[in-house]
Amino acid sequence: MIPTTILVSLGIFAVAAASPFDPLTAHLGDRYQSATQAQRDAVTQAYDLDQNWLQAWWNWWADILHGDLGWSSTKSQTVAHVISERLPFTLGMSLAALISAAAVAIVLGAVIGMRRGGLFDRACTALAAMLAATPPFVVSLVLVSVFAVGLGWLPTSGARRPGDDYSVDGLLTHGVLPYLALTVSMIPWLLLTMRSAVVDAAASDAVHAARARGIGGWTLLRGHVAPVSVLPTLALLGTRLPELIAGAAIVETVFGWPGLAQALVDSAVALDFSLLAGLGVGSTILVLIGSALSDAAAVWIDPRIGLSA
Repeated sequence: MIPTTILVSLGIFAVAAASPFDPLTAHLGDRYQSATQAQRDAVTQAYDLDQNWLQAWWNWWADILHGDLGWSSTKSQTVAHVISERLPFTLGMSLAALISAAAVAIVLGAVIGMRRGGLFDRACTALAAMLAATPPFVVSLVLVSVFAVGLGWLPTSGARRPGDDYSVDGLLTHGVLPYLALTVSMIPWLLLTMRSAVVDAAASDAVHAARARGIGGWTLLRGHVAPVSVLPTLALLGTRLPELIAGAAIVETVFGWPGLAQALVDSAVALDFSLLAGLGVGSTILVLIGSALSDAAAVWIDPRIGLSA
């Protein structure tokens, strides 16, 4: 995890250095044309924009180790404050969507896998394939058009009413549509993976032997098929975490959800590199931790797998 994180951070700085966009122009905005050379030099010196990218990377890590994540020019706050303020919104939404999508995919995938070729199986598989080919922003816009604009049941964006403080009721009301959009976007691949694993497990010699002993129905599924079939789904959860973060970025942007993913998009558009680097490396760490947890869960379910250092 440590060398991967370091290499990712190095790549972020290298790509930023090769970018054609001028961070000085982004910092000054509309004032760039009217700014004097002295003012431009002052901004360049204040934000260390004249550093070599390798030196900037080294200094950035030195500041990180001293607890300084930098200053966000777009939020006018420290990067640490931006992350601590927005992290609960993203973690709450992403974890809720991940757990819901995994639960639906595992249960439904097990059911249709045991009834392969039936009408319900064909309908679920076709719907999953269609949703897998649908970008998250399309799902988000459809939900907004139907439930917010058409029916008027739910708010279109944000996490609270204008002028109100954050509240549990407001968060739940405003969070329904982004939660559904993110959950629906994650279900298809998990569902198809679980179904395929159940089909393979049902055709194994061990399951045939269990059927020969008179075991069938839910007992067969729960005791012989599901424990083996859920492992590929758990492995997929770890590898699809980058997709979860990308989907969260799109969904949060569409719905104006005040999470880290929206801040990541805003920092990239505005060339707020201090915030972009912190969020990029932080996302990498979250993906690596999630992958490790999915491996640990697989070993916990089936200790025969084992792990080698």
